[in-house]
Amino acid sequence: MKNIFSCLFLVFVFSYGLQAQLNDYKYIIVPKSFEGFKNENQYKTSTLLKHLFTKKGFETYYEDDLPSDLNSNRCLGLLVKLNHKSSMFATKVTITLEDCNSKKIYTSLEGTSKEKDYISSYKEAIEMAFASISALAYTYNPVQNKSATNDAIIPKTKEESVQPVTMGEQPPIPNQKNLEQSGMDANPVAVAAVVETATVSTIAAKSESNVLYAQEIPNGYQLVDSTPKIRLKIFSTSMPEVYIGINEEGNGIVYKHGSQWYFEHYVSDKLQIEELNIKF
Repeated sequence: MKNIFSCLFLVFVFSYGLQAQLNDYKYIIVPKSFEGFKNENQYKTSTLLKHLFTKKGFETYYEDDLPSDLNSNRCLGLLVKLNHKSSMFATKVTITLEDCNSKKIYTSLEGTSKEKDYISSYKEAIEMAFASISALAYTYNPVQNKSATNDAIIPKTKEESVQPVTMGEQPPIPNQKNLEQSGMDANPVAVAAVVETATVSTIAAKSESNVLYAQEIPNGYQLVDSTPKIRLKIFSTSMPEVYIGINEEGNGIVYKHGSQWYFEHYVSDKLQIEELNIKF
């Protein structure tokens, strides 16, 4: 049981560290052409990424149409890099965000698709990769004196080779021994409170009429009700029984405590904890 809550705690601490890093930046810069593509906006990748970041709450611009403050200080924004590899069997992508000194600030989980049409395949893979960004609660928090170092370079569109999936620059994370010594109360609300003060609402318990049936998709499952309607998509993480969840209402963490599944996500800066009745 302790291992489950330790893993959950690491997810929250890790996500909070990434969120704090992204909060430093006001803008997202999207290239009109990514390394490895012959044409601008090939497979609609640039327009899709601009749409996703804008929907998430970022001020997003193409690299050739920047606002005046970003044009004079590129360190206000992060440049999007799309690491991708496609074959006749699958398309795989990760999304990397780099600062004005070409330092990697964040790399998403890997998204994959087995769609044969390239436009559909890249759309599905990019949306899956973006789920790990959507799970973060972004709010711009200006940092004074954010500017490039003397040896900073203006980001170029030359793409680096596809990297193993990482989750950005990780903050120091306490180990199991430190967690036990801290005397932390092992419950989801208390763990989340360590990360940030939040108003918590628990959505009522499961019932047989609210059963969600798990249908396997690349890197996870889609949870379907009896209608049938897709209510939630969950994507695997490196920890067992801990998923990234994404739906129309919010994005967050899906995890199992005992025999009960929970979906934790933010709505208007308030933490919601929803009990799920999942049948795998």
